Amino acid sequence: MRALTYHGAHSVKVDTVPDPVIEENDDLILRVTATAICGSDLHLYRGKIPTVEHGDIFGHEFMGIVEETGSAVTAVQPGDRVVIPFVIACGSCFFCQMDLFAACETTNTGRGAILNKKAIPSGAALFGYSHMYGGVPGGQAEYVRVPKANTGPFKVPGTLSDEKVLFLSDILPTAWQAVTNAGIGQGSSLAIYGAGPVGLLSAACARMLGAEQIFMVDHHPYRLAYAQKTYGVIPINFDEDDDPADTIIRQTKGMRGVDGAVDAVGFEAKGSTTETVLATLKLEGSSGKALRQCIAAVRRGGTVSVPGVYSGFIHGFLFGDAFDKGLTFKMGQTHVQRFLPELLGHIETGRLSPEVIISHRMSLEQAAEGYRIFDKREEDCRKVILTPGSPHVAVPEIDDSAAVLAT
Repeated sequence: MRALTYHGAHSVKVDTVPDPVIEENDDLILRVTATAICGSDLHLYRGKIPTVEHGDIFGHEFMGIVEETGSAVTAVQPGDRVVIPFVIACGSCFFCQMDLFAACETTNTGRGAILNKKAIPSGAALFGYSHMYGGVPGGQAEYVRVPKANTGPFKVPGTLSDEKVLFLSDILPTAWQAVTNAGIGQGSSLAIYGAGPVGLLSAACARMLGAEQIFMVDHHPYRLAYAQKTYGVIPINFDEDDDPADTIIRQTKGMRGVDGAVDAVGFEAKGSTTETVLATLKLEGSSGKALRQCIAAVRRGGTVSVPGVYSGFIHGFLFGDAFDKGLTFKMGQTHVQRFLPELLGHIETGRLSPEVIISHRMSLEQAAEGYRIFDKREEDCRKVILTPGSPHVAVPEIDDSAAVLAT
């Protein structure tokens, strides 16, 4: 089969690799009909995530048709059309029983990303996301082996196109968890740092939930303009405003700050010169610029929600400010499976139209170019989806106004 494989930082290509096979009796083999390049994939692409090996298959946003099932699979059968959550969960361990699927204790054979691990087991394995997270081949391929097939695969109706439901695999539930973790509801105010795919869908979810005021901070004008047009955000370009948190606070009621802040950037935020030097010297694990801004922008008693990926330690974490303001922090990988029925309902009723953020449709064979365009933010790139098996990808007519009308 054909699959997108890693060959070093900024070097990926589509290779012919062995077809996946059933290895455990609760596995299935999926024929991929649509997959996507995630912002988190760029961390791998740039060589920022350890334990990525030559030839690893990337991709954790994908869906398709069940081709074959192991003898113990009862939840789905060959021919079913399913979306695959990026989190691989067993469904029966201590954490899965609490619907904390990203904390599954049984699926990850890697060490996980915790530095101060002690004896705590690793969290769940993830598709296509390094050997820290299990080394499971990803979905930017023609076929994928899907472990724990009685817990992950989520059947979707044939009346909805792949594009409408593909993002149930990751970025839509990630945005949903981020916004609901921030406590956003009718009349709320929210600051979103990062206008990438998760940031954009966070704005969509917040608007649907009744947020009254949404600020979005980024430094790509085309993304900010899109978010303003589509979701009615108040855009702030940090290349032109060196303290977005101050600007946000001055526009909130009583100058109290926003009810919640979402850090949809993570550890590769554009930080200070000092942080850049420390990171180069391996004395800093992540840039804390976006996180510090979230702490500053949120009101007393508010919530900072962090869906952006972080690794290692951060200097300059303003814990004293967080304590003084009585802040709540919620963060971590997304418990995808718990949100899928509700989110599918919102898509079916038209309240959410996640597909409108797609800017590029390419064949799987063009995946390396898709990574380059997304990484360089060329051609006003917001989101790239890939179709295996065909050199020609049909471009549907999509009305961007649907996203606004749906809110």
